[in-house]
Amino acid sequence: MIVLVCPGQGSQTPGFLTPWLELPGARELLASYSEAAGVDLIAHGTESDADTIRDTAIAQPLIVAASLLALNALREAAPDAVIGGVAGHSVGEIAAAAVTGVLSETDALSFVAARARAMATAAAAVPTGMSAVLGGGDEVVEAAAAAVGLSPANYNGGGQIVVAGEFDGLEALAATPPAGARVIPLQVAGAFHTRYMESAREVLKDVAANVTPADPTLPLWTNNDGRQVTSGQEFLDLLVTQVASPVRWDLCMESFAAAGITGLIELAPAGALVGLARRGLKGVPTVAIKSPSDIAAAVELLTAHAEGNAS
Repeated sequence: MIVLVCPGQGSQTPGFLTPWLELPGARELLASYSEAAGVDLIAHGTESDADTIRDTAIAQPLIVAASLLALNALREAAPDAVIGGVAGHSVGEIAAAAVTGVLSETDALSFVAARARAMATAAAAVPTGMSAVLGGGDEVVEAAAAAVGLSPANYNGGGQIVVAGEFDGLEALAATPPAGARVIPLQVAGAFHTRYMESAREVLKDVAANVTPADPTLPLWTNNDGRQVTSGQEFLDLLVTQVASPVRWDLCMESFAAAGITGLIELAPAGALVGLARRGLKGVPTVAIKSPSDIAAAVELLTAHAEGNAS
């Protein structure tokens, strides 16, 4: 079973959409995404600097648009390929919803734009940030974070937890990290997936009320607890709640393993989830689609999987 995964915020880099615009129809597709999101994704994906695209209101639509560009290119290159399931990390869940038909591409871009604006507003209310903690064990890290007023935001598996909160707490944790752990500050503008995002959750409730989802056409796992969700309405509801709840990517990877994963393909802007898979899903072949040149490797993995099943 090949699992398709969609990355979260922080995976964008300056100019990363430039090579995608060389594909036939990609510029027109990205222009339509820009219109739906109310953001000039072409300019920000090709010209804007790192500080500009770090802005949550820009970063999130960029990432979802990139994943959908890569998906369309992959489908064109391998129209008969069989995908065993789909999941997204944080904002990547919105791309996953579009991949599986829960949301149309237009609704996905409109929804992510609203999410990004609401989260940026929430982040501006209180200065907060996030840090990755590598090693130390879940319970040890949770206790150390709580002692300085921080909350777990992402359980990424492979010995990595991202904690979030106000900067004095993050600085205190970095100064005295848990035994056997390293603390790495992340370049994000807020304590995402914590109580600091409650106002964004309220905004998204109203946005979601005007969206009509469909049930997923492929197996779809949720960041909420790693289980498969078969109801489009339930998945949309979870998209609303997840902005202020921890991402359980560790449980998603456990579900992939239990379902019999044989390969993992990460859509653009790829790299982070493949890195986590190499630690949390040891031995599973992976492909990171960072640019159109990586599509061939993804098709090769899909073909090898199909031939293996046929034999």
